[in-house]
Amino acid sequence: MMKKLVEVDWIQERIYLLRGHRVMLSHDLAQLYAVESKVLIQAVKRNLERFPGDFMFQLEIQELNNLRSQNVTSSWGGIRWLPYAFTEQGIAMLSSVLRSPEAIQVNIEIMRTFVGLKRLSHSMKELHDRISHLESRYDTQFKSVFDAIREIINPPIPTKRRIGIRLDEED
Repeated sequence: MMKKLVEVDWIQERIYLLRGHRVMLSHDLAQLYAVESKVLIQAVKRNLERFPGDFMFQLEIQELNNLRSQNVTSSWGGIRWLPYAFTEQGIAMLSSVLRSPEAIQVNIEIMRTFVGLKRLSHSMKELHDRISHLESRYDTQFKSVFDAIREIINPPIPTKRRIGIRLDEED
């Protein structure tokens, strides 16, 4: 059995939601693949036709600042250029650009992590849907129970007939 090169938790902590996509940043991927960031980006730029906009995009300064503010313990201090963000498909494409056996194994672990996150997300949606269904189903049943309890606690006040002689009647 092959030794696990990367911890899933480490990968999960470096998956961000940007522009509606789950992505990993170039400097984190470079660290995973044990190459310098500039080497990774050079390899990508030499094969740019493999990385359309839905596979990879460069962050804008505001996006980078937002990520930095969310990650208080960030070690991004010396960045001289805006990092690239790679979607799941872009990361899969990296395995065709970075061909070392280590890169292939790292890629496998990253793909497994993305699949695990999708399963978790799907399970959470299913759980939310089931809870919503139960709430709608039982809300009507509990409403009638609560209405019955309210009637017991606060019974309607019967209208009383007045006792006495009415003066406006003519006899």
